Amino acid sequence: MRPPYLLLDVDGVLIPFPDPEGAGPDTHTRHDVVPTGRTADNPVTIWLNPAHGPLLMHVIRTSLVTPVWCTSWRQDATTLIGPLLGLPPVPHVELPRPQITTSHPNGYLWKRDHVDDWLGDAPAIWIDDDFTNLDHEWARERTARGHVTALVQPDPHVGLLAEHLVEVLACAALSSVARADASGFSCDAKVA
Repeated sequence: MRPPYLLLDVDGVLIPFPDPEGAGPDTHTRHDVVPTGRTADNPVTIWLNPAHGPLLMHVIRTSLVTPVWCTSWRQDATTLIGPLLGLPPVPHVELPRPQITTSHPNGYLWKRDHVDDWLGDAPAIWIDDDFTNLDHEWARERTARGHVTALVQPDPHVGLLAEHLVEVLACAALSSVARADASGFSCDAKVA
């Protein structure tokens, strides 16, 4: 049986949003990057926590999950974000560039329909900061249909914590047992 995909978002997870005073976590280091469509004289400033790379590498090396970027950064996550954290090349879900004014145009995360199609019947643990109750319901329903799905939702102003990755590993270990009996699986993480 294949391990679950670890779907990993960037904004609000690896790059936390500033707090109301405009400050980010002290643990993060500033980087200027040039995403696709930008030029070197017009970079994007991001803040990354250098500890995230080793933590994510530990999770990847367990082989309990298959990492995949699931972010509006698309391929730039592999070419820009990953190398700054010391991560190997990781594939990404090819998400569209929707013309939306909210990340929840249908009451749930705009990525979800694309992710659902991409996953097919594959198990998944998805880390994103922007889930709604409808996304958590979707994960429970998907799991009940035998497609183990867990959502891990960091606080977008704090970002990814070691506790989230402990939860990912626990979910991944449980999912290998639960795939035989998905009705008893529950790992909808809400570590803050």
